[in-house]
Amino acid sequence: MNYSDVLSNARQCIGQYCKACPVCNGVACKNQIPGPGAKGVGDTAIRNYNKWAEVRVNMDTLCENGTPDTHVELFGKRFKLPFFAGPVGAVNLHYSDAYNDMTYNEVLVRACAENGIAAFTGDGVNPDVMTMATKAIGAAGGCGVPTIKPWNIDTIKAKMEQAKASGCFAVAMDVDAAGLPFLKNMTPPAGSKSVAELREIVALAGRPFIVKGVMTVKGALKAKEAGAAAIVVSNHGGRVLDQCPATAEVLPEIADALKGSGVKILVDGGIRSGVDVFKALALGADAVLICRPFVTAVYGGGEEGVKCYIDKIAAELADTMQMCGAHSLSEISREMVRI
Repeated sequence: MNYSDVLSNARQCIGQYCKACPVCNGVACKNQIPGPGAKGVGDTAIRNYNKWAEVRVNMDTLCENGTPDTHVELFGKRFKLPFFAGPVGAVNLHYSDAYNDMTYNEVLVRACAENGIAAFTGDGVNPDVMTMATKAIGAAGGCGVPTIKPWNIDTIKAKMEQAKASGCFAVAMDVDAAGLPFLKNMTPPAGSKSVAELREIVALAGRPFIVKGVMTVKGALKAKEAGAAAIVVSNHGGRVLDQCPATAEVLPEIADALKGSGVKILVDGGIRSGVDVFKALALGADAVLICRPFVTAVYGGGEEGVKCYIDKIAAELADTMQMCGAHSLSEISREMVRI
């Protein structure tokens, strides 16, 4: 099976909203929600993709030859590659009932773990979403990151216990999900978190805590103040706010602000190739998340589809490193890209 086969297979069963496009750039699905689309006119998702394309890599083969080392260490764990599968919840609502949250996460979490990376898993109104996700992570020996929505504190406490019981090596919260309609008007309230509220949540985790949904230097410093071990520069794939900057636009300034702080930086949003992964690392990220294409990979080929996609991105990353003179991830620098 190759990636073209994965896409072809996915189109037969992925549902009416996602088109399993050869390039997942947010154009065909635009503002279709349910589905993979973005809020408003769909500008943010499209901009995410386009801004990575505007960053160019600087070729330099006047250097010592060698095989690039793509390994990365995060939170005391060593991974084969510096990219992870992003979180998705309620797949049968947004895509099709060919998979539900249990079967999707069983495939994704296991396939990622077996191929040297990890999957972030999603959350939703239905409590089974988190139950199924954490069960899959537990079955994979804790190789996964459950991602909890910014619910009220009582709901967070219950979901945090599920996360910790899975043995996960880290736990995340997508604070940008505060913009999702189902979080509004809850009693007690859910949504945006103050630094004090976030600090309490970080303490509940009892393991490295990742704040997903940071788009400003100010937000990054707040996450650091609350005790986050890492942030994900993310606008939720454009699903929560129209007319947002692209993640590629804000990553360099956030990375500069956190330099030397010990807070790890991940980034998502429109990253669709190993070349894009290289660009993100050059602009200051320690690793990246890729979300929607992993859905296509699962629907298009199950575990084999996930492996095929991981291998594709890995090969593209290694080739870019070799052609730009980087023998390891630590050698990738901002001088290797041109904005």
